[in-house]
Amino acid sequence: MASETGFSHETYLSSFTWRYGSEAMRRVWSVAHQRRLWRQVWVALAEAQAAAGLVRAEQVADLRAHADAIDLARAAVIEAEIHHDLMAELRTFAEQCPSGGGVLHLGATSADVQDNADALRLRQALDLIEDGLRDLLLVLADGIERWADTPCMGFTHLQPAEPTTIGYRLAQYGQDLLEDWQTVRRVRASVRGKGLKGAVGTRASYAELLDGTGMPASELEARVMDALGLSAFAVATQTSPRKQDWRVLCALAGVAASLHKLMLDLRLLQSPLAGEWGEPFGAAQVGSSAMPFKRNPVQAEKIDSLARWVAGLPRVAWDNAALSALERTLDDSANRRLVLPGAFLAVDEMLLTARRVIRDLRVDKAAVVRTLARFGTFAAIERVLMALGRAGADRQAMHERLRRHSLAAWQAIEAGEPDSLPERLAADEVITAYLAPDVVRQLLDARSYVGDAPDLARGLAARIRQALDESS
Repeated sequence: MASETGFSHETYLSSFTWRYGSEAMRRVWSVAHQRRLWRQVWVALAEAQAAAGLVRAEQVADLRAHADAIDLARAAVIEAEIHHDLMAELRTFAEQCPSGGGVLHLGATSADVQDNADALRLRQALDLIEDGLRDLLLVLADGIERWADTPCMGFTHLQPAEPTTIGYRLAQYGQDLLEDWQTVRRVRASVRGKGLKGAVGTRASYAELLDGTGMPASELEARVMDALGLSAFAVATQTSPRKQDWRVLCALAGVAASLHKLMLDLRLLQSPLAGEWGEPFGAAQVGSSAMPFKRNPVQAEKIDSLARWVAGLPRVAWDNAALSALERTLDDSANRRLVLPGAFLAVDEMLLTARRVIRDLRVDKAAVVRTLARFGTFAAIERVLMALGRAGADRQAMHERLRRHSLAAWQAIEAGEPDSLPERLAADEVITAYLAPDVVRQLLDARSYVGDAPDLARGLAARIRQALDESS
């Protein structure tokens, strides 16, 4: 399975090259796209310098005409000799432009080109993540509304607690992911380029170049950034502040955390011990090489595995920001080639997979009913306690009485006997002095003990839809 670049599976390939992530995200982080963005910055710089009288119009036109003529093979030959990828691309571009090639990169340092191009690429990648979150949120909103009224057993400490509804449980994930979507949008809006500030950020080279032209270096920077559609950091060193990468990766790690929680819960509920939820499973899908009956939650496990990896990446970006000494060190360059595209492609894959899983989520209603029937009476004990308190009973004394009955009934269930709790309570003369036996039995029907969960779930779905609509 050879690619157009000549790479094949006979050599190491990143899983992000072919297995994880969308083609759209791969294109954003491709070398060819990177080189086009570099050329976009060079052309914008030449256009601004033409306004200052430093570059002729025909030279700019020559550069524009060849801006998309990426020649990776030629650049690779040059890079093998000079060991500098941006300079190799610069020379390749210059060779293609007989008129304009000689004015490329006037006054610039590599980071003036690369960091502004990186900012453009970060925004494009964040746009794709925002779109993926939007799609997932809409699917989640559908599920929240569909299951808003369906009671199920709630668990705390992985132990039966009180009933909730499936829609309300889904609403928890929807709320987290809505916040992630809002965070991604804020981070995307805050992305800035380095601007044109030269080797240590002082703009000295541009001031020297523009001397006598009547155009200050600040105007040159403003013209270039306007052409790129970017705002610039007010100050910079040789590079843009690396804290920007950290903010971006923290936003992605936040998405990963929300998806991990959702998929961990799905894995627990898909276990045969519960059997209530299940990710979609194809007719020909193989769950295990050894055990043909297995229906492993492989999609949820993949998401959790990728999320665990993404969670550690902000630390790399933190180090890049904190350990860049004085005006710049190069010890961030190599890992940024891995961390930035890897984080985006991982989260992209997680969002694509999560949307499919939630859209086709299997809910076994019979299993939900069984779990609620098994644990529901114990969960509804609180209702009996409150009713006894309203009837005038001593709350503390009743709590102890109910506790003893609950433990005895649970021991019987563990021994394989049917649930005896309703009859135990209905036969307790101290309890029935305050509540009639039929009232006790009615209170122990946990299906209706879900509070405002259905309305709260629908309200969250409505907020999701409203937020997405207002952003369109």
